[in-house]
Amino acid sequence: MDTAFGVKISEPNLADCYQLSHEIRDERIAGIKARLSDRLLILGHNYQRDEVYKFADYTGDSLKLSQYAAQQRDREYIVFCGVKFMAETADILTTPEQKVILPDLAAGCSMADMADIETVETAWEEITRLIPEDTLTPITYINSGADLKAFCGERGGLVCTSTNAEKIIRWAFERREKILFFPDQHLGRNTCKRMGIPLDEMTLWDPAKPNGGNSPEAVRKTRVFLWHGFCSVHQMFQPQHVDCFRKQYPDIKVIVHPECSMEVADRSDLIGSTEYIIRTVTAAPAGTRWAVGTELNLVNRLKRDNPDKEVFFLSPMVCMCSTMFRIDAPHLLWSLERIESGTIVNQIIVPEADRYWAKVALDRMLELA
Repeated sequence: MDTAFGVKISEPNLADCYQLSHEIRDERIAGIKARLSDRLLILGHNYQRDEVYKFADYTGDSLKLSQYAAQQRDREYIVFCGVKFMAETADILTTPEQKVILPDLAAGCSMADMADIETVETAWEEITRLIPEDTLTPITYINSGADLKAFCGERGGLVCTSTNAEKIIRWAFERREKILFFPDQHLGRNTCKRMGIPLDEMTLWDPAKPNGGNSPEAVRKTRVFLWHGFCSVHQMFQPQHVDCFRKQYPDIKVIVHPECSMEVADRSDLIGSTEYIIRTVTAAPAGTRWAVGTELNLVNRLKRDNPDKEVFFLSPMVCMCSTMFRIDAPHLLWSLERIESGTIVNQIIVPEADRYWAKVALDRMLELA
């Protein structure tokens, strides 16, 4: 038996947490929250499942959560119920004394994994063999690893979110002629198209092919290099899904996340981040109909919280973030019990070299945003 915070506790075991009833798990989580009090901060991403989301002290998108954590300097333990790149951002923005914990280290991001530091460095070398390096700005979506944020920071680039992507891209074009945008091609394409950049000035870069699958002439003519990456959730939405809802409900409004394909975005009425989608649907007049193209947990929550409107999930198929789904109530309880027993597990620590340059990239974005 260990003693921590005045409570005698056996060494917690994850398997045991799965054997508990929902009621007992909830009681234990609530009890630890009460005992740790203001030493603990639980963050819940918008895509998180309800059994975890309900215990969050603060909810929102990934950057909003990290910024909030950075403001709570008295919170020693930050349990981030999201995915790894989000916890890394929180670790970069918080103080060294604060400990950022991801309840399940398997909670990654398939989009973020589509761009790793080795392939991005190779792409940079291939592109800059054909064009001057000082004409190219790297921009990484916040859905990326800390080492890629550091890559951008060190080369005069920066980070963007789905909310501020247009502002960040405009800033980059004021300084240099071209950008390399990764890892999500759709956010880059949808944003640049809205800015008036022709599609023939955008080039898809496939890291599995020499020169990204492009001729030297095409590389030289390109203004926007779009990484061959995407969100598996938002790929599920198809143009015919939009057409189907419009046929059934002529007055419906379609709102989608910019990680959806250009074909879906072009058929939609509104495009925006998770926070934008939540604000827009919540503020809409009673009786309006909405088809929403983003993650299922968020849409179900919107539907429940807005009973005066009709809210539909845009796809006929189940589209939830499977990696986020790995953060469940047993993992949350287990990580909290380990904190209380004095043994921290799954702490996210960004290496110092990456932390420095990643913060440079994040700070550039925050100054603009």
